[in-house]
Amino acid sequence: MTIAGIDIGSRSIELVVLEDERITHRKRVPTTFDPMRQVRTVLEEHVPDLLVATGYGRTLAAEADLGTQVETITEIKAYGLGVAHACPEARTILDIGGQDTKVIAMGENGRVFKFEMNDRCAAGTGKFLEHLATVFQIPIEEFGQYALNGKEGLSINSMCTVFAETEATSLMARGHAPEDIALALHGSIVKRTATMLNRVGLKAPVIFAGGVAHNPCVRTLLSRTIGSDVTIPEYPDMIGALGAALHGVPLSR
Repeated sequence: MTIAGIDIGSRSIELVVLEDERITHRKRVPTTFDPMRQVRTVLEEHVPDLLVATGYGRTLAAEADLGTQVETITEIKAYGLGVAHACPEARTILDIGGQDTKVIAMGENGRVFKFEMNDRCAAGTGKFLEHLATVFQIPIEEFGQYALNGKEGLSINSMCTVFAETEATSLMARGHAPEDIALALHGSIVKRTATMLNRVGLKAPVIFAGGVAHNPCVRTLLSRTIGSDVTIPEYPDMIGALGAALHGVPLSR
């Protein structure tokens, strides 16, 4: 039986397909302004016997006619299951996605003890970094490495995207090096994230998932701030989709 998990997020959609509980296919596409069209696109070559949806758009998938049975699962549960499979020793999960940040304290087998989410605005998320990368005219894929070339000493106090841009522009006008300002922007994200981790109860090992886990500056500053290395899964942005697919395994029996 073929089971697929799909994570319909604000910025991207990820699909993981399981056959006999083995991962046989992964795919990622941008969400765009028509997420259900994108969902149908990723399912064109792989229509599963059971599809489990998570993320912001999971309800849309459940209500659509996708030619297969559709179940849903919350993002928190999906991440717990996905991380437990990819990194069984994990006890704290950090996910920084396109427009939200999740911190989850978990036990064995993906059991969630406590969690916290920042989903009221894009502060400190992938969208925050994307916007500020355009201010620096740096591709988002290169922004983290660019920031690592900066020197410490500056600080950005606002986590509002608009006000953070204003602070960065003001610092540029005063002659500070762009790399130093970029490092300060990344530092503000890590400071906010560390506060969330401490509120939930940080316990190693810490698994860093989501698209921002690809950013080397955030990874470096985060490890330094919490005083512990963070583990990055092989496919950090696929964890939610993997967990959704795993949720479907017992449902298919």
